[in-house]
Amino acid sequence: MRLKQLNAIITGASQGLGKAIAHRFVQEGASVLLCARDAEMLGLAEADLRAIAGREQKVIAQRCDVSSEREVAAMFQICDSEMGSLHVLVNNAGVYGPKGRMEEIDWGEWQRCIQINLIGTAIACRQAITRLKKSGRGKIINLSGGGATRPLPHLSAYAASKAAVVRLTETLAEELRPWHIDVNSVAPGALNTRLLQEILEAGPERVGADFYARALKQSETGGVPVVLAADLCAYLASDQADGITGKLISAQWDPWTALHKYKDELNSSDIYALRRITPEDRSQSWN
Repeated sequence: MRLKQLNAIITGASQGLGKAIAHRFVQEGASVLLCARDAEMLGLAEADLRAIAGREQKVIAQRCDVSSEREVAAMFQICDSEMGSLHVLVNNAGVYGPKGRMEEIDWGEWQRCIQINLIGTAIACRQAITRLKKSGRGKIINLSGGGATRPLPHLSAYAASKAAVVRLTETLAEELRPWHIDVNSVAPGALNTRLLQEILEAGPERVGADFYARALKQSETGGVPVVLAADLCAYLASDQADGITGKLISAQWDPWTALHKYKDELNSSDIYALRRITPEDRSQSWN
């Protein structure tokens, strides 16, 4: 049990990937505090996880909107009083936001997406950092997505927020190295969750014909199993991954089960990082 005696906060954990991550953490021996906006679904997830938890493990559910500083602060205070020291934060809560062309979408919805995906992640990180610094170690895992590494027409808020989350991750990793706090991003792959349903319901007119076609094919073929990203998060939360920090790791494509063997190479390179590409990087000279 790789996460025995560790305490973790997992946001957006009432369903889908967040619930799968929480399930894996409990299986690995961790105590977990779950949060989400839907209190009813959160309660169901809490009951499911308590059914598999050991006697010494805690499973706590707290309704929370991660974009609210007040609600996030209250959630962390519950962690302090009910669980004690915090060891791991998983920022999974997120939304696709408005779907459509930039000049046509609802501007309030666009800002709301940034508020949840980026600001919500930052708010939780701020709360976690003050606690992890006292311990002199810890893990922060931020969920990214396809929008971080390539353009996503008709999903501009989602793409912008997820790219920003990766750069926030890289920046915090550097800030927190002296305290042995590892901060990484996870790209879970194309999952068949409620977000996929949103794309299918929006239709090709709002999300674009190409993206809709990929989503439709994904729904038919099953997509990437959520267990891959859940297992990667458990790996990054474990002692085995100590020292791996500031990276964007793909659950589907990267050989992450063996990354601990390459810590020196990772820490001395820009592998698994967002970087600007120059002509010279592609064997071209434009001078």
